[in-house]
Amino acid sequence: MIISVSRRTDIPAFYSDWLLNRLREGFALVRNPFNPLQVSRVSLDAGVVDCLVFWTKNPAPLLPRLDEIDRLGHRYLFQFTLTACDRNLEKYLPDKSRRLAVFRRLAERIGPERVLWRFDPILFTRTQGPDAVLAEFADLAKQLHPFTRQCTISFLSLYEKCKRNLRGVDLLTLNEREKKHFVRQLAAIAGQYALSLKACCDPFLQEQCAIEAARCIDDQLVAAMLGQPVRIAKDKGQRPGCGCAASIDIGAYNTCPHGCLYCYANVSERAVTTNRAAHDPKSPLLTGTLSGQETITERTIASCCSPQGLLF
Repeated sequence: MIISVSRRTDIPAFYSDWLLNRLREGFALVRNPFNPLQVSRVSLDAGVVDCLVFWTKNPAPLLPRLDEIDRLGHRYLFQFTLTACDRNLEKYLPDKSRRLAVFRRLAERIGPERVLWRFDPILFTRTQGPDAVLAEFADLAKQLHPFTRQCTISFLSLYEKCKRNLRGVDLLTLNEREKKHFVRQLAAIAGQYALSLKACCDPFLQEQCAIEAARCIDDQLVAAMLGQPVRIAKDKGQRPGCGCAASIDIGAYNTCPHGCLYCYANVSERAVTTNRAAHDPKSPLLTGTLSGQETITERTIASCCSPQGLLF
């Protein structure tokens, strides 16, 4: 099984102590985000977990802990987000130069094939239009191309949470012709630096711009990393067009303090503050405690590795 760490929050940036405690104890408790009284007990035993997929904008706090994660027998890769967005949209992230340095350190530590760059989401404002976003992408690609092999992109999806959080931001909307022109330029820059460009759940990019669909949780990449085939079904719980393999997410919504206005995972800063105050690194839950009214269900988890060797 693949464990997603996490689409719902930035565990490497803010909850690495909790994560290490969970890996040491071999399990985590995860609330159903739609029914908090339903709780899953998820095994984190390295014997059945084939890969940890870290989603992060700042893995610096986790880097000193990678040696212990290695000793515990876990294999892992990173989805590392670096966008063109300015401080108005990414309110509390560390300076971009610091995050670039962390990206390089991480790739030097585990290899560029296991650090996947996300330039996601792409959005435009009246003060940061397409030309400015392209210039930022070109600068990032120039600095990152020795340290990654792939860049995943998508245009902003305006979920209801995003609409609320972006209220007051003067978004700039491109027509179809302008978007296609922008993507052609973006693809040309990616090609200049030998970066494989992938589209994350974005029908326009896939159908209108011929950008290959991404598998952000990629069973083929996991198989190559492990050196043997894996058999993992497609994740039925994701959006239409998602190519991800199935995984179990151990995060929780409304817990990420990065404060990015485009984020779909937070309702409000107040909700994040409340949940952060209820976080205990020693608890099996990421936030809060059990009330005694929950139904706890053991998730059935098994390794997806095939006993046959990987053939090339």
